[in-house]
Amino acid sequence: MSISLRLAQPADVPLIFKFIQGLAEYERLADSVVATESLLAETLFSDRPYAEVIIAEWAGAPAGFALFFHNYSTFLARPGIYLEDLFVDPAHRGRGIGKALLVRLAQLAVERNCGRLEWSVLDWNEPAIGFYRSLGAIAMDEWTINRVTGEALQQLAASGGYPD
Repeated sequence: MSISLRLAQPADVPLIFKFIQGLAEYERLADSVVATESLLAETLFSDRPYAEVIIAEWAGAPAGFALFFHNYSTFLARPGIYLEDLFVDPAHRGRGIGKALLVRLAQLAVERNCGRLEWSVLDWNEPAIGFYRSLGAIAMDEWTINRVTGEALQQLAASGGYPD
């Protein structure tokens, strides 16, 4: 059996959505998913895509995905790749699919002259943390992620924020 990787196409939207739902269940966040196939199609495959997706297949069957986008480091003055989601279907775990996806992302980062590849992992996900460390990843424990979303985002946007 073998792993194959390919960039997702618009016809893959239902599969991507299925993988997102599987990831959300694994991360105990299924109630947080408000994505729809329509929104995914719009944001991934419109004239201005906001992210890219690599689909992993095992013996021709869908096995996992990596969803990523470019960010930018001012200190490096170079782009980076941010891995938003990595998911391997439970039936296909332990076959090297997660590593293959990360290797491909690292290759893309090098090909695209990126200064880094980074991602977040839930602090309770010890299997993933151990796996990432085995690949040379370093936890950035001194950094705290901040997020403004939902009503707080709407309020911040509406506040003006400009001094008179």
